[in-house]
Amino acid sequence: MKTYSISEAAKELHLTVYTLRYYDKEGLMPFVERTSSGARLFKESDINALKVIECLKATGMPIKEIKSFIDWCSEGDSTLQQR
Repeated sequence: MKTYSISEAAKELHLTVYTLRYYDKEGLMPFVERTSSGARLFKESDINALKVIECLKATGMPIKEIKSFIDWCSEGDSTLQQR
C-alpha cells in the first residue's frame, strides 16, 4: 500500500504543508496515522477524504461544520440523516 509523507500529500492535493497541519490541529484528519516518531503517514484513502474536505471548504462550509461532518462519517451509517 502506497503511503505519502505530509509534503507528498500536500503536493498531491495542491495544498501547503501548513494547511494540512492546520486541518490536523482542527480535528479534520483523525483518520491519518502517525509513525512512531510522530510523522503523519497518509494513505490513498486519506488523500480522498481530504479531497472531500476541500470540496466542502469550496462550498463555503465553515471548518467547525466540516469537522462535524467528518465525525459523523467516522461514526458510520447511523449518522446518514445528519450528513
